[in-house]
Amino acid sequence: MRSAPDMLDLPRLADDAEGPQYLALRDRIARSIELGRLKPETRLPSERQFQTETGIARGTIREALSQLESEGLIYRRDRSGWYVSPPAVTYDPTRWAGFMTYVGEQGRVPGTETLDKRVVPASSAMADVFRMVPGAPLFYIERRRTIDGRPVLMERIVVDPALAPDLLTHSLDASLTEILKVHYGFSVSRNRMDIRPCALIRETAERLGVKSGTPGIKVTRTSFDDRGRVVEYDREYWRHDAIRIHVDLSVRA
Repeated sequence: MRSAPDMLDLPRLADDAEGPQYLALRDRIARSIELGRLKPETRLPSERQFQTETGIARGTIREALSQLESEGLIYRRDRSGWYVSPPAVTYDPTRWAGFMTYVGEQGRVPGTETLDKRVVPASSAMADVFRMVPGAPLFYIERRRTIDGRPVLMERIVVDPALAPDLLTHSLDASLTEILKVHYGFSVSRNRMDIRPCALIRETAERLGVKSGTPGIKVTRTSFDDRGRVVEYDREYWRHDAIRIHVDLSVRA
């Protein structure tokens, strides 16, 4: 297998590039990815190698790599370097389908690691969500999700113990959606979603193996049953290159 510098086939851009040099380098790398010369999970050259190959300054190289990262074409592994991003999974926020289900449906390998599960007192904000008094007990679950072994998602889930009394005794590395369906008979009839860009910072970034400030997508979901009860309140922090949000809606006249 050829090395990444060979597959990029870069001339010395300092001599022949038109326009900003960082965009010329960005275009060369993006073209190599588009044409399949750089496969998913291929490690890119180091900044020093890029400098030797192209003859341009490291600051310019960093601009090109940051541009590619913002587009989701490459990602950084902390202390390891830059890699070509794998294909994103399609995420439909209107479905109450668990991560394990929709990732598996797309031929990828999902994984889950439960990092924390405990009883916490409801804050004022959570009490408002669950329509309870502040300080009432809630189940708190924190999990890290992977696709093909790559950490892509941190999720923090809150569930009312009155609806699923012994939930924390279950293995939560399995599908929480299936546990709630099979063991407690819950069927979600409505999801309220809020999706916005964010920066992955502090502990969230560390647990996903990225630098603090890496671009992310925050999905906040409140799931209701047919009686209007909140079944699950979930805050998800995704690597921005890991998902493609897709919604197919019928339009009524």
